[in-house]
Amino acid sequence: MTVAVRALVPGDLAQATWPDVAARYDALLARPLDAASLEGWLADWSHLEAVLGEAASRAMIAYTCNTADAAAEAAHRRFSVEILPYAEEKSTALARRYAAVADDDPSRATMRRRFRTQVAIFREANVPLTAQLEELGTEYQRITGGMTAAWEGEELPLPRLAPFLKRTDRAVRERAFRAVQGPYVRERAALAALFDRMLPLRQQVARNAGFANYRDYVFPAKNRFDYTPADCARFHDAVEAAVVPAVARLHARRREALGLDALRPWDLLVDLDQREWPPAFGDGRELAHVGRRVFDQVDPALGREFGVMVDEGYLDLESRQGKAPGGYCDTLHASGRPFIFMNAVGVVEDVMTLLHEAGHAFHAFAAHPLPLIWQRFPGSEAAELASMSMELLAAPYLARPTGFFEPADARRAWAEHLEDVLVTLAHVATVDAFQQWIYTAPEGADAAARDRRWLELRARFEPGVDWTGLEAERVARWYRQLHIFLHPFYYIEYGIAQLGALQVWRNSRRDPADAVRRYRAALALGATRDLPAIFAEAGATLSFEPALMAELVGMVEEAVAEARAG
Repeated sequence: MTVAVRALVPGDLAQATWPDVAARYDALLARPLDAASLEGWLADWSHLEAVLGEAASRAMIAYTCNTADAAAEAAHRRFSVEILPYAEEKSTALARRYAAVADDDPSRATMRRRFRTQVAIFREANVPLTAQLEELGTEYQRITGGMTAAWEGEELPLPRLAPFLKRTDRAVRERAFRAVQGPYVRERAALAALFDRMLPLRQQVARNAGFANYRDYVFPAKNRFDYTPADCARFHDAVEAAVVPAVARLHARRREALGLDALRPWDLLVDLDQREWPPAFGDGRELAHVGRRVFDQVDPALGREFGVMVDEGYLDLESRQGKAPGGYCDTLHASGRPFIFMNAVGVVEDVMTLLHEAGHAFHAFAAHPLPLIWQRFPGSEAAELASMSMELLAAPYLARPTGFFEPADARRAWAEHLEDVLVTLAHVATVDAFQQWIYTAPEGADAAARDRRWLELRARFEPGVDWTGLEAERVARWYRQLHIFLHPFYYIEYGIAQLGALQVWRNSRRDPADAVRRYRAALALGATRDLPAIFAEAGATLSFEPALMAELVGMVEEAVAEARAG
């Protein structure tokens, strides 16, 4: 059986149905297991999970690359609805067997704790509920992936309007802003109704597992062992105290520089000197080619790894009609390759997105040599530390001849990115506070109340922008936040990771080579250590203290001023 399991490849499961997959799990469940057979048994189980996961990932990738492809949608649905929720049940049964066998390997301590937690919260009654939620998630992707806007006589995918949000002509910016928001405003009722169906299913999942609400359930479900909902509330308060005033200062300077009486949402991306941005790159091939040079400057090993992705075709970078929105990096564990998905249109933000997703890819490469799939992924907080740190570590190499921009443009791109770091911290606090409220307040079940709460939180965390007459557009922002629909409570990780990444960047300003060395060492730990230890390896501290946040915000503001001064 061992040889048969390890001979399995993702293509063998591409057309598989649940009975096909179940039989493979059942064979592992039937095998004798004791201390002597543990290593081989774990290796076979890990290989099965890697192959099944990659088969499902390849189906998901094909669908998000073309949401109009009915066959791709059907394949993605088969995995996400008909196979993976039931595979979780089998995996829990295997985890229960593993937990009953002694294992003192310290590199598997975190993995073992996760298994025990998942066994404790698993309920068979939640399997069909999870399948229903996956079905609803596919519907969200179908609705949003098909969104377009009329522009200059064409129907364009919404990401293609991003360059017009940076134009010096204010009327063009406003028109682009309204065009991007319009489909979400028009689909508000449909998306609200979709969420109305998701929310009670999630709450039922939590109640079935013995929790009062989905917020309390999701912390153990996401293996959040190192911080609590109370820590998240401390993060919100710290952002309000340290970040919101800094964002208000940024917006005030922007309003003055642009000579405006009031800063409107379509004024947030235009250059402060009102210079047009040249395209950062011509097409996806150029984005990848120049990115390869940038990563080679950060560290030659990273350049080689990104080159593998370029040469072997593990990138889909350009926006096009029918492509799902957003960006991601998914790991194909059996092949040992990451895949980057983006909607690039040539703007500065696309460069930063590539740096971000490449950080995830480097994490996948670094952790892949670890023997078991569960030892490789450390959790979203450390994963985002990898991606957000790369945004900052690569910054010195964005100017030509290495990078994408002329030196003056590289400086203003850097300033804009640092400003966006602060704005993003405030947005993270908004999204996390919003989700905590949705799942713990009775009013969270009411669509109109959700919209009102979103507006209250935006008023708390988004200073200095005039939204007069744009309430529907402001509300639409949370319907655009796909995490709330597809990956609930996946957002505080960005804030936690950003604070860690700023510390990695602070180290790099003193010693770039050592900072990159420590960064790569942290990535190579995978999930063999807990979150505080991974942060420490990278040269950072996992902290929710307002004092640290204020110190890092001050450093960012100083760097913005330096970049703006040239």
